Amino acid sequence: MSIVRRPILRRPLVFATAGISTMAMLAACGGTADESAAEGTADNPVTVGVVGASDPYWSTFTDAAADEGISVEIVDFADYNQPNPALSEGEIDLNQFQHIVYLAEYNVTAEQDLQPIGSTAIYPLPLYSTQYDSVDAIPDGAEIAIPSDPSNRARALLVLQSAGLISLNDGGSPYSTPADIIAADSKVEVTELDPALVATSLPDVAGGIINNDFADKAGLTADDILASDDPTDPAAQGYINVWASNAEDVDNETYLKLVDLYQSNEEVQAGVVDNSGGTAVMLTTPVEELVDSLAQTEADSSAQG
Repeated sequence: MSIVRRPILRRPLVFATAGISTMAMLAACGGTADESAAEGTADNPVTVGVVGASDPYWSTFTDAAADEGISVEIVDFADYNQPNPALSEGEIDLNQFQHIVYLAEYNVTAEQDLQPIGSTAIYPLPLYSTQYDSVDAIPDGAEIAIPSDPSNRARALLVLQSAGLISLNDGGSPYSTPADIIAADSKVEVTELDPALVATSLPDVAGGIINNDFADKAGLTADDILASDDPTDPAAQGYINVWASNAEDVDNETYLKLVDLYQSNEEVQAGVVDNSGGTAVMLTTPVEELVDSLAQTEADSSAQG
């Protein structure tokens, strides 16, 4: 397996073009489509951006891809703000870290057109605590930390509402913010933090809504979960995690083979579920449904803006 670790960078939503790799510059000149036959070789591996390259299933996946004659290089990013701009600028070929709502927010905000080419899983978004063993035990006025990125922030607020800890104006939505919290009807105070910092802040707060990637790194287990949303709810379609590519690469045969391999390899699938503490719901949602969901979510997001 080949893994590249990127330093922690605090970049704006759109990367500057300086420092783009030679391969990225070729892609910017239209070389990607013409050179697709050479992709996946040892000299030109398919680069996949992720958050959490140390997860064991990535080693399983790259080994399985190599058995199929496809060389894959996993590029590790420190946080969720980095893989989409890297993909837009051609620094990587694919990424696999986000759900549809997050991808829609990026496309609308950055005026980009990244597209889903395959589903991976839905992960429940849990409320963790290292101080309390039930939601009922959380005292009035306690502080709960939630991720600050817009898509997961709203989802976190909905989790807290379903757990009876807060109440949101009009029942909440995928675009809710802390400003929508009805203080008089809520039990706790909510603090927004960078998603990567919520887990490390658990000793200082009553609980935190933590994405699966960061919960695993922090050593949190299912025993620490107090509540979560239901990944099998049809309304959760926007939270299907996806493989994403640039729009011109949606029919790239090598990329689609990698998606199929991820979805069909039993060892990879079992590794993803195990890495999630048994919570991941693995999916093979038709791409057409993913594209339609993305388009609708982008339209809703634009209307909000």
